[in-house]
Amino acid sequence: MIHELVAKTQAGFSDLFGYEATGVWSAPGRVNLIGEHTDYNEGYVFPFAINRRTFAALALREDSTVRVASSFSDDIHQVDIANISSDAKNEWAAYPFGVAWAIQQLAEVSPSGFDCFIESDVPVGAGLSSSAAIECAVALGLNELWGAGLDRRKLARAGQLGENEIVGAPTGIMDQSASLLGEIDHGVFLDCRSLEATPIELGFSSADLELLIIDTKVAHRLVDGGYAARRAACETGATEMGVTSLRDLSIEDLEKAKEILDEVTFRRVRHVVTENQRVLDTIRTLREAGPTAIGQLMHASHESMRDDFEISVDELDTAVETAIRHGAIGARMTGGGFGGAAIALTPIGKISEVTLSILAEFEALGYAKPDIFAVSAAPGAIREV
Repeated sequence: MIHELVAKTQAGFSDLFGYEATGVWSAPGRVNLIGEHTDYNEGYVFPFAINRRTFAALALREDSTVRVASSFSDDIHQVDIANISSDAKNEWAAYPFGVAWAIQQLAEVSPSGFDCFIESDVPVGAGLSSSAAIECAVALGLNELWGAGLDRRKLARAGQLGENEIVGAPTGIMDQSASLLGEIDHGVFLDCRSLEATPIELGFSSADLELLIIDTKVAHRLVDGGYAARRAACETGATEMGVTSLRDLSIEDLEKAKEILDEVTFRRVRHVVTENQRVLDTIRTLREAGPTAIGQLMHASHESMRDDFEISVDELDTAVETAIRHGAIGARMTGGGFGGAAIALTPIGKISEVTLSILAEFEALGYAKPDIFAVSAAPGAIREV
């Protein structure tokens, strides 16, 4: 399948621009096993790169023009390399434009213009970081073609910087780190303060488990107000608690937090503090007892996002509850919230029952038909050809 998409990306580039691309780079989407809304609070996250990828065919130009196009849009977006800004209405093209701008901020380069064509099988709007996959594929390619010399952690920073400053989404660095640093059958345990990333073996296949993605088809948009409001509440909570970020608070601090914070801010803070602990507990449990023992931590994470952070929706709750009722070891919503996908860690022998039960429940409730598929932990961004 990947070879087919590489060929489609090359063909799309040459058909549109009239010459051959220099190369094709790819980067995976990601799923977050646990650790939601902790990244911008300098906390802990535990995502892994998935076997769904975005491909970017690139070639440098002799002028300063940047042109980007894709298989999922008829538009060709064009800008001068020196004029990339957050003011233009670039839609999805803001992601490759943003990373091109960010590399110039982080490296000594003399950037030329370039042409770029993008192909992808990462679902859009499902919380699987289709945007970071675009950023990381383009970043890896431009890093090579421009001779920027940035390592993968710096390229993750470029993706985040472009998304913050050009796209206008106040996201953390988790998605780009997972997409660039992923390994087969490993999650990426990321300390979002130090940016130290440690591969942790998942062991799903040896335990006869699969991770199911349940794409609810409820599209979420991180640039809408809900995400920003949650982030602002976290910053308020940290300020009122006298710390630089919520990372500095422990479970023991929650009693004091309840006394001095308003009720909503307290619940937002409680989610982040307990979620950080759940990430650490998940890493320890995987090492000591294996993946069959992490189900309760996943479910507790979902309950915290549903009740304290209030970012779940009925479709996500239904997917999680139905999956657990029909044999999943653990399930939770994943991603920024307000839609997107849930995940369910499921014994292989239960996949059919879980899948059919969720489909039936969604139909009975009048929800859109979800897309349900298994993913495995895959390698990070690479040059394909």
